[in-house]
Amino acid sequence: MDLSEIGNRIARHFVDEDGHLSVEPLGEGLINDTFLVVAEPPGGGRFVLQRINRRVFPEPWLIMENLRVLLSHITERQAGTDAVRDLRFPEIRPTRAGLSFWVDDEGAFWRALSFIPDTRSQNTLQDSAQAEEVGYALGRFHALTSDLDACLLHDTLPGFHIAPRYLARFDRVVANGVGASENAELRFALDFVNARRSVFAVLEEAKLPLRVIHGDPKLNNVLFDAQSGRAASLIDLDTVKPGLVHYDLGDCLRSCCNRWGEAADDSAKVTFDLDVCRAILRTYFAETGAFLTDIERYYLYDAIRLLPLELGLRFLTDHLEGDRYFKVEQPGQNLQRALVQFRLAESVEAQEKFIRNVIDARP
Repeated sequence: MDLSEIGNRIARHFVDEDGHLSVEPLGEGLINDTFLVVAEPPGGGRFVLQRINRRVFPEPWLIMENLRVLLSHITERQAGTDAVRDLRFPEIRPTRAGLSFWVDDEGAFWRALSFIPDTRSQNTLQDSAQAEEVGYALGRFHALTSDLDACLLHDTLPGFHIAPRYLARFDRVVANGVGASENAELRFALDFVNARRSVFAVLEEAKLPLRVIHGDPKLNNVLFDAQSGRAASLIDLDTVKPGLVHYDLGDCLRSCCNRWGEAADDSAKVTFDLDVCRAILRTYFAETGAFLTDIERYYLYDAIRLLPLELGLRFLTDHLEGDRYFKVEQPGQNLQRALVQFRLAESVEAQEKFIRNVIDARP
């Protein structure tokens, strides 16, 4: 039985009738298996079905608890508000038995979420107006959760975005001789990391305040209204947890300011687009200026430099370990992904003065 057939069987636990279901793969996620389910009436409607990767999320029920707390808080915050436009968020679709998830006979964890219609995602930015919408979406998310006690959320990914831990794992892999065979690209990547060891601990040593973070606010997790082009939603909420807003903002800029995309076929072409950075920060600060502290603002450049370096290190380590974490379509793909991120970090470093000026010019 292929994965789509399995998805069709599981999807029936989330509908009231036994009518025809259409189940198709959805998105390009590297972690979970995601499907769009279309149920014919009277069961009715479209929803998103996901099999959560339990190697990444060993306690997936905590994801659902976080999602319940988050959606309840955001719904209350946005209720009756006319001053700002709302963001739409997926709702939990229960099983026939009223459960928020389903565990199959093999122990796989499945959940269903409402589908947000009339929206589209992007893998690369189209223009500065779209960049401003991304900044608004992330800033609005942080504003809506700024008064939610981060301690109410479970840490579903302990160590996630804690860069010194990624460096320690990398060191263990290299010390054990894993992936020891080298070529010029791998040698470049290894040297790139070793030359920047001091960068990895900057945010953790700064003792910045814990807030609620999205955890993975890359460009294709922002949904745009299909008609107006305005930001409509911020999806993929599995990584919502206590953390530093720097992780989110740095990751967002890492994703959006690389106009060549994360799968660029020539890493040497990759650059950090300062105009996109300026547009995103303008609208982000407009939403978050009331609660971000001076110390948080001071370390924003360090986050913008660190996040591509961190992701590149994770890709590189996974390459050395045999591609255990990130899905690959051909050998060496994770090494190429790492090189794209390292070139992006290099471009950030070359533009440090200009990026700091953009940050200082905030509203």
